[in-house]
Formats: sequence, C-alpha cells, structure tokens
Amino acid sequence: MSETLDLALLPFQLPFMQTAFVVTLMIAIPMALLSCLLVLKGWSLMGDAVSHAVLPGVVIAYIVGIPLAIGAFAAGLFCALLTGFIKENSRIKEDTVLGIVFSGMFGLGLVLYVQVESSVHLDHILFGDMLGVLPSDLVETGVIALFATLFLTILRKDLLAHAFDPQHAQAIGLSVRLLHYGQLTVLSLLVVGALKAVGIILSVAMLVAPGAIAFLVTKRFATMLVTAVAVAVTASLTGIYLSFFIDSAPAPTIVLIMSGIFVCAFLRTLWQARGVNRIAAAEADG
Repeated sequence: MSETLDLALLPFQLPFMQTAFVVTLMIAIPMALLSCLLVLKGWSLMGDAVSHAVLPGVVIAYIVGIPLAIGAFAAGLFCALLTGFIKENSRIKEDTVLGIVFSGMFGLGLVLYVQVESSVHLDHILFGDMLGVLPSDLVETGVIALFATLFLTILRKDLLAHAFDPQHAQAIGLSVRLLHYGQLTVLSLLVVGALKAVGIILSVAMLVAPGAIAFLVTKRFATMLVTAVAVAVTASLTGIYLSFFIDSAPAPTIVLIMSGIFVCAFLRTLWQARGVNRIAAAEADG
C-alpha cells in the first residue's frame, strides 16, 4: 500500500515534473480566459493563425542570435495586424484572410527551418518541451501570464461588449481600436509564453478548447470564464500526471484530455436538448 502511494505521488516530487506543472498552469489560466473571448467573437482561427505564424520569427531570431521570444512575438503581432489591415481594405472575409496569411507565414517558416542545421531546441519550439523548461523560461512565462491575466480580467466587461457588438461598444465610449489591438497583442504574447510549454502547434488547442467547452455548458460570461479556467487547469494537471506513467509527451496528452472533455460536453448538450424536446412534445400531446 505504501509503495503504491509513493509511486502515485512520485510525479509531484521530481523537480522537472514540478516545473512542468507550474509552467503549464501559468499559461493555461490566461489562455483559458482568452479562449472564451475568441470563441464568442468567432476568432478561434485567429489563435491558429498566430500560433503558426510565429514560426518564421522563431527561426529568424535563432539565426540572428536574439531571444526566440522576441522573434515569435514580432511575427505573431505582424500576422495579426496584417490580417486586420487586409480585412479592412478589401472585400475578402476574415477567415479567408487568416488562411492566406497564416499559411503563407508558416510556409515561410518551414522554408527557413530546413535551411537551419537540425536543432533540438527548434523542434521543442514546434512541439513543446515542458519537461525541459529552464528557470529563465519560467520567469518569462510568468511575466507574460500575469500581464495577460490582468488585462483580460480588468477589461473583461469591455472586451465582452467589443466581442458581441463593436458598434455599440464604440457608441458607449469604449476605445474599440485599443481593445481590438490590445487583444491581438495579448494573443501574440500568450503564444510566445506557450512556446516552451506546449509548442506552436499544440497551443491552438489551449486557445480554443477551454472556451468551446465552457460555451457548451454555461450561459453566463462570468461562469464561462471560471469553467474554462477549471477545464484548462484540470486537463493540464491530469495530462502531465498521466504522461509520466504512460510514457507519452505531456502536451499531446493534455490536448487529448481536452478533446475528451469537449466530446462529453457536446453529448451532454445533445442529451439535454433531446430531453427538452421530449418534454415539449409531451406537453403538446397533453
């Protein structure tokens, strides 16, 4: 019994696992908050676009010899701003613009990537390496997470108004442009903060799944935020813990758990809808 308990608690006692828990929790909370706004505003593809678009910035920063976070943030912000500029100055819909911009930048990143000598560090940027996070990475991620969390919580009501009706938000005196580009900046920062923990590719799930799940099971924005954070934290802790015992990568395990939670939430919604329909049919027959 004692040996079983010791084995169960082992992941919490290893330093590299403790670091993985901390860095993932730091980035999961603001990403969950932002995912609610992305889902409500219909910007889920924007998270995908920025996540892929940072690749050329990462590779260029690696070649030049500057911190990868600087290159990633510059590329992500450039993608977001370029998307907004093209949308405002053309008849092309936003999802089409996003597809063109992020695929083009991701293609550029891959072309540059193959020109660089094979580097484990760059592979970890793509797929995440939360078990190899350094103290400096913890500080960087912590600062980004703190700023993003404060921005999203303090301005949550303004951001919600902007998400549902930008014209109304502007009419009541809100700075729509500041909210718009502030949200894009936070999105780019969070992608940068997630580079070491979950990587470029898998950060998309962290920006979409918690908000989508919360949207299915709640009807109030405040409850949606709390639910999204709870889902992200639970999936992160469980995914890292399970990955230790099944010998899998932590980030994909977290994503699989989030996907499973989404399926359960979706089935619950279908079940409730059928129950409502049955009651309505029974009342109509009565």
